[in-house]
Amino acid sequence: MSDRFPFPIPTGWFCVAWSHDLEVGQVLPLKYFGTDLVLFRTEDGVAHLLDAFCPHLGAHLGHGGVVDGDGIVCPFHAWKFDGAGTCTRIPYAKNTPKQAKLKPWSLVEKNNMILAWHSASEAPPQWVVPDVDECNDDAWSEFTYREWTVGSCNQETGENAVDSAHFCYLHGTQEVPPTKSKIINKHLMHTQSQTLMTTKMGSVEGNIDVQMFGFGFTLTRFTGLVETLLVSSNTPIDEENCHLRFSFTVKKFGGREITGGIGKAFVKEIARQLEQDIPVWENKIYLPRPVICDGDGPIGLYRNWAKGLYE
Repeated sequence: MSDRFPFPIPTGWFCVAWSHDLEVGQVLPLKYFGTDLVLFRTEDGVAHLLDAFCPHLGAHLGHGGVVDGDGIVCPFHAWKFDGAGTCTRIPYAKNTPKQAKLKPWSLVEKNNMILAWHSASEAPPQWVVPDVDECNDDAWSEFTYREWTVGSCNQETGENAVDSAHFCYLHGTQEVPPTKSKIINKHLMHTQSQTLMTTKMGSVEGNIDVQMFGFGFTLTRFTGLVETLLVSSNTPIDEENCHLRFSFTVKKFGGREITGGIGKAFVKEIARQLEQDIPVWENKIYLPRPVICDGDGPIGLYRNWAKGLYE
């Protein structure tokens, strides 16, 4: 836990890269979950994530390591490790020490994301990342990608979805949207908000439907002016910093130019609102017993659900 937030790094699936970030044979040094990591894609096209430092003399495999067939080779002395973290070759030794291992991380690649499982208790994956049908549907546009590094933690940023009043007073919506939330199970919370969207023709009623699969994978569907899907993941770098990724797709209508124009405008607006949130997140404190009023939205329900994500 940090001095600023009374939370450990949470349990869940978190995006460590978009799929297009990692080509076959590519090696990426990463730092997430307070840990130095190496992400690489072997020649069979499968992505792997390992702790980064070679158990031999501590070289970082993400800086100078190279993919060789089904594994990665350390740049320092050419020790080779497979995707399970097992040392499979030491070119100048007859025997491989039993301790020559690296921690492997559970990965799943779907929905244009490479997601890693992190558990505060070192437990194996406890739920499955859902398939997003829109990712392979020609009725929807190609995805647009945005990302930010934010000086905050998952629980604070995730609370935005249920903080009804801030949409009006921080983001300038016409009214405080009525918001309802329901805990589906330990890892899934469902929130719905009604909105009024301003256009040149007047106001259009809309709906925001949010499914939070833990803190690390969220599906937000917007209907009303334009049907839009936001697939997001907020990955903890450490206890006080996170990497937020947004990918957007818009349901096609009225031709390529109209879809593209409205889609770009909508993505720009969502990004604008997110960038208004960042200075608040980065400078606020967490209050374990906030003074809540009846128009604030289901913040208490959200916090009760969040407690289970640190197990």
